[in-house]
Amino acid sequence: MTSVDVSPGKEIQSRPEAGLFGSPQRQKVLLGFLLAVATVLLYYPVDSHPFVNYDDNLYITENTHVTSGLHWENVKWAFTSFEQGNWHPLTWLSHALDIQLSGRNAAGHHDTNVVFHVLNVLLLFWVLQQATGYIGRSAMVAALFALHPINVETVAWISERKNLLSMTFFLLALAAYRRYALAPGKARYSLVAFLYALGLMAKPQVITLPCVLLLWDYWPLRRMFATRQELPAQSEPTAVPGRTFSQLVLEKLPLLVLSAVSAVITVKAQRAASAMRWYPRSLRLENTVVAYARYVKKGFWPSNLAPMYPHPYSLPAWEVIAAFVFLLAVTALAIGEWRRRYLAVGWLWFLGTLVPMIGLVQVGTQAMADRYAYLPFVGLFIMICWSVADWTARRRISLAWVSGVSLVVLLVLAYVTRIQMRYWEDNITLWTRTLQITSGNWLAEDNLAGALMDDGKLEAAIEHFRAAAAINPEDPISHLDIGFYEQQHKNIPQAIEQYQAVLNVTPSPKLRSEAFNNWALIDRDLGDYAAARDHFQKAVELSPGYASAWIGLAMAAQKVGDFDLAIQAYSRAMEIAPSDSGYLLLARLLEQKGHNAEAQAAMQQAKRLSRNFSETQREADRLLAQ
Repeated sequence: MTSVDVSPGKEIQSRPEAGLFGSPQRQKVLLGFLLAVATVLLYYPVDSHPFVNYDDNLYITENTHVTSGLHWENVKWAFTSFEQGNWHPLTWLSHALDIQLSGRNAAGHHDTNVVFHVLNVLLLFWVLQQATGYIGRSAMVAALFALHPINVETVAWISERKNLLSMTFFLLALAAYRRYALAPGKARYSLVAFLYALGLMAKPQVITLPCVLLLWDYWPLRRMFATRQELPAQSEPTAVPGRTFSQLVLEKLPLLVLSAVSAVITVKAQRAASAMRWYPRSLRLENTVVAYARYVKKGFWPSNLAPMYPHPYSLPAWEVIAAFVFLLAVTALAIGEWRRRYLAVGWLWFLGTLVPMIGLVQVGTQAMADRYAYLPFVGLFIMICWSVADWTARRRISLAWVSGVSLVVLLVLAYVTRIQMRYWEDNITLWTRTLQITSGNWLAEDNLAGALMDDGKLEAAIEHFRAAAAINPEDPISHLDIGFYEQQHKNIPQAIEQYQAVLNVTPSPKLRSEAFNNWALIDRDLGDYAAARDHFQKAVELSPGYASAWIGLAMAAQKVGDFDLAIQAYSRAMEIAPSDSGYLLLARLLEQKGHNAEAQAAMQQAKRLSRNFSETQREADRLLAQ
């Protein structure tokens, strides 16, 4: 049973007592168990999914730091790297730990994502229940979060570990903040700051936590603007000492300093990776308004979900105006219903936590992204669940009806989520689906072409690369792969033209390095070893971890008689990616230069790595003959 106050215009107050599942403690345990089981059962199929050919290669499978596992050098790299336009050391270490535990088997990496999502579901349930005293409503919010299709992208895409990990620390910080609010003290505040810092080191999307804590002060903690009539009884879980608004803002200053530091580091990282896009300010503002409205639509009608929604070059005026009017109306309604504080908190949570990803400062080429909704949609779920619960309580609708309808809603969401998960079963299916539901999506064309290439379907792939280049002539990936295709077909002038286009349109060190490496291979095949050496040199300067380019540089240098450079290049390649043939080539050159001790050591390494030394010798001869 639950005691309720149904006074007109007043938020319903209740204290859970013995109910459908017995005591409140038993209810919490049982609902938590059901949430965990439902989430695992829903997402267990991702265990059989492969790595996605978009970011997963850069974050994991082709990242030499990550694939070397968890060790001290990697810890130092993680805390100093701006790779992929982010500073998120905990995310890098998480991926490295997965490699340590599961190797390059995608199943283990997917399982870790599912575990973190289950943990976040349970943390959300616990944090809400502790702060509000409501068990059923908190469980429903957590269930929507667990089962909503918008979150498939975050869970099924291994590279979105940063989303999951940062959310974990965000929720832990929110829980620690309630404990601090009950009895303020330096140690408790330090714990909040520490958890917040960890969240920022997983992904800076949680940068809005200080503002969320101010919302939390307003509701459900009611530390802000609480009248005597609104203050809860001391026995309720929300009974915390009140503070003035200025006191609450000043209290957040140390956290805001962390936010400012994170913002500076993030901008520096994104500029270093040339990730920022300079769309016209008016277009960015228009897209922001429309994107907010589209997110809400996907919250209530989650169809046509895709990993990439291309940024528009223009938007219809009617859509911008309609979205603006909608947002203004909901904002006015939420804030105007000040007796139902959860409306303002939920809506401002949604609006505010999306600000870093909404595109006011554009990073990447997407107009919006499903993964960006992982944290913000909690605000919408709070609005929905508390509003529906209050409405049904005022009309004294039975618990059986409410529970039945809620279960139907959750089952429908789970069904749609399972359908959405099927599109992530392989890369060809994922990007074919993306092209079906988005237009002008050159990035999806590139990724589908890459998946087709991996599947050995080069002729089918090249058509999609050409489509990507037609949509976006400044797309370096399509130029790079078209160049590779022309190179494979001995159309050398056309291949060089494409590689030159890559160098003209992108500042990306990785892509420029690949263009120089492929160009060097053309030079080598033409017998121009001096040009090959120079192009390989540029490739390794741009990507110092590019092992095959170091091998190419070594062999080109050896061909032109630059033996010192060749020895240096072979040695560097063996540090990055040791191989039997590489060590054998190094040993032969060292012996030729009279460095017998070093040559003997390299030869021993070659024999140790080789399964068939005769075959290794033939492979080394083949490489040198190129």
